[in-house]
Amino acid sequence: MPELRFDDRVAVITGAGRGLGRAYALLLAARGAKVVVNDPGVSMKGNDMDAGPAQDVVAQIRAAGGEAIACTESVATPAGGQAIIDAALNAYGRIDILIHNAGTVRGAPLKEMTQEDFDTVLDVHLRGAFHVVRPAFALMCAAGYGRVVLTTSIGGLYGSYNQANYCAAKGGLIGLSNVIALEGAAEGVKCNAIVPAAVTRMAEGRDTSVYPPMSPELVAPAVAWLAHESCSITGEMLTSIAGRVAKAYVVETRGVYQSAWTIEDVARQMDAISDRRDPLILSPVPNGHAEHIGYSFDMARKGGADSQ
Repeated sequence: MPELRFDDRVAVITGAGRGLGRAYALLLAARGAKVVVNDPGVSMKGNDMDAGPAQDVVAQIRAAGGEAIACTESVATPAGGQAIIDAALNAYGRIDILIHNAGTVRGAPLKEMTQEDFDTVLDVHLRGAFHVVRPAFALMCAAGYGRVVLTTSIGGLYGSYNQANYCAAKGGLIGLSNVIALEGAAEGVKCNAIVPAAVTRMAEGRDTSVYPPMSPELVAPAVAWLAHESCSITGEMLTSIAGRVAKAYVVETRGVYQSAWTIEDVARQMDAISDRRDPLILSPVPNGHAEHIGYSFDMARKGGADSQ
């Protein structure tokens, strides 16, 4: 296979000053992309801005012969999101790739989580995605080409203790990714979500001594492929953890049809309702929403003899 490159492509990567975002920026730049390294350099809780991390990544890219600029605006506000996309337009005249990786963590038990901690995390992860996607998506559609990669997590898929804000935001990003993929399908714009895991600042305080190798560089190739013009999927999720790359899906059991239900019927039928054999897998694109409804309606139309 020929080397997959990003020559003449412009990529905006949020949270690119450290960790996963830094690995993405370095890889895309090494393959020819012009990169907007966005990172306000805040702490994991979103405090104490520092331009150093973004500037350091830019310096490393330029030292290797690549092209990059730093942008320290925050994704947490609409104005900040617009400024990040404007930085790409002002420097390079276009945007082809958007990777939203920025994130903060403010963990607490649900019973103790404050409204401020909940909102602050959503402002960066979920609302932050919208703040950069909205201006970028319109430009991509007008150009007839775009690649968007949003970052969800295993917490967004399965939950995690003391992370209600983080998990809610990451779950919401799956829905946003699906809408971008649906609305971008006819416009040449593809969107997928990455479910990454790596030892970064987010792992501080954990005993990682028994972990297998989990560097950000192990995740970066999967993200780069999702950002490449040859990417063949949209509206999907790739997981990448400790060298394992896989697809994650939303699946349904086949379910049970009855023409009428009581509470007791639901209880009696729960084993059949929960039967995971021959699951129903629906993809957002071209129209999993309609397929879900159509399958259910068809089951009702054919349900002359109630399923027991």
